[in-house]
Amino acid sequence: MEKLNGIFNFEPNIYKKSNINMLKFTGVLILLLTVFTSVKSQGLQLKVQLPSASGNEVLLTQYYFGSIYAKDTVKLNESGSGTFEADTLLPQGMYKIFMDENNNFDLLLGNDQQFSVSTPDFTADKLEVEGSKETEAFVDYIHFLNNLQAQGAQIKGKFKSADENEKKQLQQQMGGLNEKLHNKWDEIAAELPNSFLAKFVKANHVEPLDVSTLPTNVQQNDSLLLLAKFYYQRDHFWDNFDYTDERFLYTPFYKPKLETWFEKVLYQNYDSIKPYVFNFIEEVKPNKRVFQFVTSWFLNSSINSNIMGMDALFVDLAKAYYTSGQAFWATDEAMEKIKENLLFAENNLIGKTAPDLTLESVDGEYVNLHQVEAPVTVVLIYEPNCSHCKVFVPEFHDKVYQKYKNKGLEVYAIYSMDDKQEWVEFLTKHDLYDWINVWDEHHVSRFKILYDARKTPGVYVLNGDKEIVAKKMSVEQLDKYMARELN
Repeated sequence: MEKLNGIFNFEPNIYKKSNINMLKFTGVLILLLTVFTSVKSQGLQLKVQLPSASGNEVLLTQYYFGSIYAKDTVKLNESGSGTFEADTLLPQGMYKIFMDENNNFDLLLGNDQQFSVSTPDFTADKLEVEGSKETEAFVDYIHFLNNLQAQGAQIKGKFKSADENEKKQLQQQMGGLNEKLHNKWDEIAAELPNSFLAKFVKANHVEPLDVSTLPTNVQQNDSLLLLAKFYYQRDHFWDNFDYTDERFLYTPFYKPKLETWFEKVLYQNYDSIKPYVFNFIEEVKPNKRVFQFVTSWFLNSSINSNIMGMDALFVDLAKAYYTSGQAFWATDEAMEKIKENLLFAENNLIGKTAPDLTLESVDGEYVNLHQVEAPVTVVLIYEPNCSHCKVFVPEFHDKVYQKYKNKGLEVYAIYSMDDKQEWVEFLTKHDLYDWINVWDEHHVSRFKILYDARKTPGVYVLNGDKEIVAKKMSVEQLDKYMARELN
């Protein structure tokens, strides 16, 4: 199946450019986002003083689920002053004041949204904020981090020429920097309890596993230790990141963290991933916006996954949240696409019994798939004019089938078109008459739906009970599979 990026509407239909360069535009562009936030008596009033940008247009841009969106634009006067205004508060989160790629800076927007910012040249160390304690604290934290990183760089630089005793001292100094960082988090939490900043600063921190707390036999066994680290990372990955909090959608961190968790932290197997994904969705469900984008992201990621069998997760999600009517955001067009992909996927999932077929052979006899007696049967769907098929089919025949046809491999090769002369010429050219060749001239069996023949070649590996055990494999992968199962 070809990748179907962006068809399930997990991002709003607004002007979007992932490259900030593309945010430069002519005229005034105000992009409206539907936001779930309470309306207060006073909205946004963000005054900027940017002398180096005098007379230029400056954008207020917003991070949103891994992308950047333009929210407003203002042309600064000759002294570099201007004001971004809105009748309502903007969603709390990360924003960027942007003139061009070399002149921009980030701000954290909290509950206090009437304040001013100033910097002579867009550099973070010269940035000043007045009127919002939370945004002031964010800028102070950026200054603190820059200073801490500079100290860390100095310590690392000394490692190269240090002796063993000096290295121990330097390691202690590095530990001291970590302690300062954690103390800073505690300080922010104490000064601004319940603020987004207090959550934000430590969101990506995962406390490392203290190996000394593990049983001795685990510590001394590399395999057990690796497994312990895997389970620890899986169980503590979200300790400091509140993924139910909508405000994290408006930062650069939610989507990358979700991707890392889904693609690297969880064990890459459908049966293992499914319960974690569904638990995640159910936990965020009370927040409609988070529910929308998380569910949509998982749906897209599962259908586009390179992990064999992950299309089953797409089927589960589509049935649980989309066809059930819970996906309130899904357009009619998106629903049609989802239903189409569901139709083509649900009958050929790994672990299911392969749909039975009785198709006509090249000699005019009918051959039933389930009556093929073999430890391994490969259902191969192809068309001779498909550029990939022209290479794949003869290569699979010569390198795999010939090697294993006397060891228990049978191939049920389906010609997917309706031109018998074309079919026979292809069989003759590549000498393919020693496996089962069938077709459905009038397409009455629905094999193209049952086995998703939208993209060819289609490859399905069945065991002796005619259960689908693998699919979408390369010739090399098929060769390795046969070597393992039939040798």
